[in-house]
Amino acid sequence: MSTENEPRPASTRGAIDLSALSTPEAAQSAGEGGATWTKRITQADFQAVVEQSATAPILVSLGAASAAPSVELDALVGRVVDSYGGRFGLVLVDAQQEAAIAQAFRVQQIPAVVALVKGQPVPLFQGTAAEEQIRSLLDELLQLAAQHDVTGTLPPFGGQVEEPELPPLHQEALDAITAGDYAAAATAYRKALAEKPNDHDAEAGLANVELLGRVQDKELSEIRSAAAAAPDDLQAQLDVADVDVAGGHVDDAFNRLVVFIGRNAGDEREAARTRLVDLFKIIGTQDERVVSARQKLARVLF
Repeated sequence: MSTENEPRPASTRGAIDLSALSTPEAAQSAGEGGATWTKRITQADFQAVVEQSATAPILVSLGAASAAPSVELDALVGRVVDSYGGRFGLVLVDAQQEAAIAQAFRVQQIPAVVALVKGQPVPLFQGTAAEEQIRSLLDELLQLAAQHDVTGTLPPFGGQVEEPELPPLHQEALDAITAGDYAAAATAYRKALAEKPNDHDAEAGLANVELLGRVQDKELSEIRSAAAAAPDDLQAQLDVADVDVAGGHVDDAFNRLVVFIGRNAGDEREAARTRLVDLFKIIGTQDERVVSARQKLARVLF
């Protein structure tokens, strides 16, 4: 799908700052009258979406409509997109039901977000992302779109998108995430797991919000410098693995922790193994990178 003239965003990696999770002025103005630039689509709608991307960039969120991590991500990205007042659109795709669309974008995991600019795909991120990171990517995407004469504004896609109904504790967690209260979201997910220990969506959701809480207000350059200076320091390696997963560098995070586990023993080795397993839950047990990392982990453990 890649061509020489295919638009691509510049790399954006700076401070992981979640303090901007509440941006009331933008969010309120976008929500006035219930207008939204978010809609669900199927394969039958996809060509029209491609055509719309010649007017303004269209974000495509590929996930699982019934899975908490996907629902949470869609809510966050939708809120950000709506705050731009039509300079972007967002379409939600159930990748499990619309496999052809997911395959067209060649995503390695869900949830994932890709943009379309004049019909050309622009990969944005896979897995977890903080609001500040999403806004930074969208600001870059606007610059990229302008270089390709895509500078229009889209009319609202309609009223508020009807999301699949979540179990009460999952909805409680989602509301807390929207408010930026990751501790409350974690509490709700723990309650859900206490009621239903095999609730895999709650398990993944808990791992996700714990990660978001850990990377809140972290400075990437400091974390990377500390990890490089102390390769056998447990906390330094855990911190950089967290920010790597949050920033989409999943393989780097997994490889770092596997190497640390192979070099160390005792409580520190077990702490690193536990964190690695938690990160597996966020990415998804069927993801190829998780499968590969599990095999590497088994080799260093046994």
